[in-house]
Amino acid sequence: MKDIYILGIETSCDETAASVVRNGNEIISNVVASQIESHKRFGGVVPEVASRHHVEQITLVIGEALDEAGIRPDELSAVAVTEGPGLVGALLIGVNAAKAFAFAHSLPVIGVHHIAGHVYANQLDGGMEYPLIALIISGGHTELVHMERDGSFRLIGETRDDAAGEAYDKVARVLGLPYPGGPHIDRLAHEADGAVDFPRAWLEEGSYDFSFSGLKSAVINHVHNAEQKGLPVDKANVAAGFQQSVVEVVTTKTVRAAKEYGVHQVIAAGGVAANRGLRASLAEALEAEGIAFHVPPLKLCTDNAAMIAAAGTSMYKAGVRGDLSMNGRPGMELLSWSPSGNAIK
Repeated sequence: MKDIYILGIETSCDETAASVVRNGNEIISNVVASQIESHKRFGGVVPEVASRHHVEQITLVIGEALDEAGIRPDELSAVAVTEGPGLVGALLIGVNAAKAFAFAHSLPVIGVHHIAGHVYANQLDGGMEYPLIALIISGGHTELVHMERDGSFRLIGETRDDAAGEAYDKVARVLGLPYPGGPHIDRLAHEADGAVDFPRAWLEEGSYDFSFSGLKSAVINHVHNAEQKGLPVDKANVAAGFQQSVVEVVTTKTVRAAKEYGVHQVIAAGGVAANRGLRASLAEALEAEGIAFHVPPLKLCTDNAAMIAAAGTSMYKAGVRGDLSMNGRPGMELLSWSPSGNAIK
């Protein structure tokens, strides 16, 4: 059978990335131009700055990905690009670059949901065993998705306010830690000799939804109250308490979902899936229940184009194709793709 080579392009936020993936599971090249240093001084991503960086980097990154892979455009099967969700200005750069490249080389173009990309990052590192539960946990998303088969998504839980990664960044800012805050809080939490007791938001009984806004506010109030009284703030213990609250809620709901839906495997995806505390907690809890757990290596947890190419390969095999009317869709829904190529809920 002829190999499938997909060029993936990702520009949903602050990473300009391009990758070539063979048959949906083998990375031939994976190039990422990070903008962290540009946004660090603002304490978060500035959309206009992100868009300008994408304009400057996109053609260079695509060219580097092709050169590194040793692949000519006429050897590609299709171009897959993040269509949404994300920052609309950033999405437009990637989508239009993908359409221009596809048109110039007579290739089909496929619009990929960013979260589907994070899920399929697991396909690049050992595969996915269906049925499964996918925990997507990142700066913009905290979701539990039930997948009965390849290309099938059923959303069973989502965040009602702040995503976990967003809460990490905001807490880090209050503690005076650099952006992005997640890795710094994770490091401090492992250095702590104690932990501040913060609340857990379980919501109503049986819910798989998440809420981190109250936890974030509790941490901010704890720090501000201490400062107003002239008391020292033990940043490590605050970080440990915050992380324990997030990890306990996420782990408990993920394990309960895995048991209720009778899945063979739980996979984690997204930038916060790189968190050591969360990885260890999920691994231990799922092992106790006899449920397989898989999480990609750190470089595939954060935004990259290989994951977009991996998801794009599954869509390509199912007959899904986009066209040159494709646009950036910041509010794009996560839909299944059927064997006929029609998007279904």
